[in-house]
This record gives sequence, C-alpha cells and structure tokens, in this order.
Amino acid sequence: MTGNRAEALARLDVFVGEWSVEARFPGNPPAPSGTTGDGPRVRSRFEWTLDGQFLLQRTEIPVPEAPDSLTLVGTDLETGAYTQHYYDSRGVARLYAMTLTDDVWTLTRESPDFTPLAFRQRFVGTFSQDSHTITGAWETGDLDGGPWQHDFALIYRKVG
Repeated sequence: MTGNRAEALARLDVFVGEWSVEARFPGNPPAPSGTTGDGPRVRSRFEWTLDGQFLLQRTEIPVPEAPDSLTLVGTDLETGAYTQHYYDSRGVARLYAMTLTDDVWTLTRESPDFTPLAFRQRFVGTFSQDSHTITGAWETGDLDGGPWQHDFALIYRKVG
C-alpha cells in the first residue's frame, strides 16, 4: 500500500461507528433542538471490511418508500482518491467521486455509471469540531452544468 493510500484510509476513521440520521425535506419544519423530530429512526453504521481496505456503510430506513442502502468506499492505489460505490434495496447502483478535506465530506455524481444519469447529484457535509455531527445536504443539478439546487438536508449524529 502506498503512503497516499494508507493516509487516505486512515482519514476515514472519523466515520467508524453508529450514527443516527435525520432527514429534513423542504417545507418540513426543523425538529426541536436535541431531538430527532417525529420522523423514523434512521441508523447508519460505518465499519472497516476486507482487512481494513474498504469502509462499509449500511443504512436502514424503516419507511417502505425509502430504500435501505449499502456503500463501499475505497481509495485509488496510487493517489489515495476516494470512490464510493452505492447500492440500495430498489436495485439502484451508483458510483460517486468522494472527497474528505478540512472536515468537509463531498460525494459527487456527474457522469453516467451503472444507472442512467438524468441529473447530477452532490452531497456536501461538514463535520462538527468534535467530529460527532455531520451537517449536510443533497443537491441536484441539470446535466448542462447549471447551478446546484437544494434537494434535502441530512444530519448525522454519532451514537456509538
């Protein structure tokens, strides 16, 4: 393993553990401070797999119309650049470019991959100073490269 790859993998340790996830959709009021609102209890767990070579994320959403998902994050052998492979219970598979720089986690999908690309997608999340909260949002954009539009917000809170 090259130094770049080893360093990139080590940076992913900030994710390891269990997280409670709150989604905020446009038009819904935010939950009171310190609560997760009236929404479902969404859990997301990050753990190392395959001898620490990949970071596995499993998300379970107890809502029939929302998919459970599994992601696998790996790094390029030479550069340490991240790629996230996404799979969900609808049978959807996607490939995201991922960065983790200065406590900002970004996922971007701007090219066709396993499924057709009708629009671009981007998630940008910022870690709190203690790394126990990630506040972020998914955005969508036209394929012509126009501006990003807010889709919905996510707040991850570390619980274990």
